Amino acid sequence: MTKTVVFIHGLWIHSVSWLPWQQLFEERGYHTLAPDWPGDGRSVDETRTSQAAALDVGVDEITDTHARIIEGLPDAPIVVGHSFGGLIAQKLLDRGLAAGAVCISPAPIKGVRAVPLSLLRSSFPVLKSPANRHRTIALTERQFAYSFGNAISPGESAELYRRLTIPSPGRPLFEASTANLRRNSPTAVDTDRGDRGPLLLIAAGQDHTVPAVVVRQTHRLYGRGGGSAQLRNYDDRGHSAPFDHGWRELADDTLAWLDGSGLKP
Repeated sequence: MTKTVVFIHGLWIHSVSWLPWQQLFEERGYHTLAPDWPGDGRSVDETRTSQAAALDVGVDEITDTHARIIEGLPDAPIVVGHSFGGLIAQKLLDRGLAAGAVCISPAPIKGVRAVPLSLLRSSFPVLKSPANRHRTIALTERQFAYSFGNAISPGESAELYRRLTIPSPGRPLFEASTANLRRNSPTAVDTDRGDRGPLLLIAAGQDHTVPAVVVRQTHRLYGRGGGSAQLRNYDDRGHSAPFDHGWRELADDTLAWLDGSGLKP
């Protein structure tokens, strides 16, 4: 039976960023989906002109939207997420809705305490004002170059900004930044579960938005809880890794990991 892969984008990047992955995975026998977040338009341009649609959308709303799509599938899919999409992928795996998950530079789950300076600088365009919790925020080209494009050429960063970036809700960043101060946080994941599917965490060594230390701490949380998770690090990659010129390396390695984990179609 054909296995479905659900790709989940993160903040500021439209789901069209996954199109090269979808084409590759479908060539390898998978069925693929790349759902939009609540409030996203069907294209980059449409989303840019309808910013109000994503107002006050948080982690739970994004997770529930993907959960409803998955519940309509014949079998539990594989979920592949980037940044906040990687956090959503872990929540779906935790709910028992996914057969396995691959999380590329995933946003921190509750319990991760590392707060590197680059993460703070990348988050500042949103967190600088409490009112942004209920707004959609767009990055400037310069902010994108620091947060996403620091490990690629300025020209490529500018091109990715033009083709892929969208305004995104501020609320998920506020939820992640206050997670360890709250008893119940939308970013909480049960890392103690031993009955979930396989999990691969991918860290990018040059990532400013989700530095590798954040991903390593996530990996340690799973290890302490007794739940298995594998960690892979790409020393020279930044936050744009899944959709810049080097995307194919990550995609091929993900396919190989799925094969080795018994998740191939």
